[in-house]
Amino acid sequence: MKATSFLLLALCFVCTDARSQSPFDGTWVIDTAKNVNLASEKPRVFSVADGVFREGDRQIKADGSDQKVPATGYWDTVSVRIVDDHTVEVISKKAGKPMFTETDTVSADGNTLTQVMKDTTEAEAVTFESDFRRIAPAPAGAHAVSGSWRVFKLRRSANSTIIKYKCTSQGFSAETPLGEKLEAKFDGKLYEMQDDPGHTMVSVKLINPYTVEQTNVREGKVVFIVTLEVTPDGRTIHATSKSKEDGSVKAWTLNKQSK
Repeated sequence: MKATSFLLLALCFVCTDARSQSPFDGTWVIDTAKNVNLASEKPRVFSVADGVFREGDRQIKADGSDQKVPATGYWDTVSVRIVDDHTVEVISKKAGKPMFTETDTVSADGNTLTQVMKDTTEAEAVTFESDFRRIAPAPAGAHAVSGSWRVFKLRRSANSTIIKYKCTSQGFSAETPLGEKLEAKFDGKLYEMQDDPGHTMVSVKLINPYTVEQTNVREGKVVFIVTLEVTPDGRTIHATSKSKEDGSVKAWTLNKQSK
C-alpha cells in the first residue's frame, strides 16, 4: 500500500461542537523514535534460488525484467534483480512508472537484513527503512536474503510523518505536505482519498469523544481497520491498524506539534 496514504488514512478525528475548536486542529507528527509492537509482526519469508524470487504466493524471475502481476492501484508489473551476493532489488511499476523501489541488503555475518523502500508515488520521494533479524537460515545454495526475518527497527523520512487537519462536529478534513487530502463526514458513507493511486475509500465512526474507528476499503473490500485513542491532555494519539487480510496489528504514536 502507498506508504503516506497509510499515515493519512490512519488519522481520524475526534470532534467537538462546530462552534468551538477541536483539540485535534493543527499539525501532528509521527513519533519515529518509538518502535511499537514490532514483536507481534509476522515474519517475512524470502527465497531467492534457481533464478526465482519467492515471497508468499509471489514467484518472479530474478532477471531484472518487468513481469506482469495482478494489477492494483499501485502496480501492474514487478521486476527483481540480484545486485550481488548480499543484495536484491525489487521494483514495482504502474503503467511503466516506478512506484516503489525496495532494496534488501544482508549484513556480512548473514544475521541482519536492512530493507530500504523508496515510495515515488508522492509529489516527492518518501523513504522507509526496516531492520530485520534472521530467525531461520537460508536453504543451502540460496541467496543470502533467503530465510525468515523478523523486524526490530523502523525509520522513515521526515516528509512522511506530518499531517494537518481540522475537525468539526459534522466531519473532518486532512492534508499532508505531499498533496494527499481527505474530506469526509461522520455519516457512515465512504469517501475517496484524493491523490491516492489505490483509490482508497474511507468511512469513520465516532466510538466516544476520545476514540474513533476507521474502515478503509479498496476495490469493494475492507483492507484494514484503524482505531485511534486520544490522550485526555490532547497532546498524543495512540493508533493501531488491524489488517483484515492476515489479522496483523501495527501500532504507532503521534504528537501534536507546538505552534
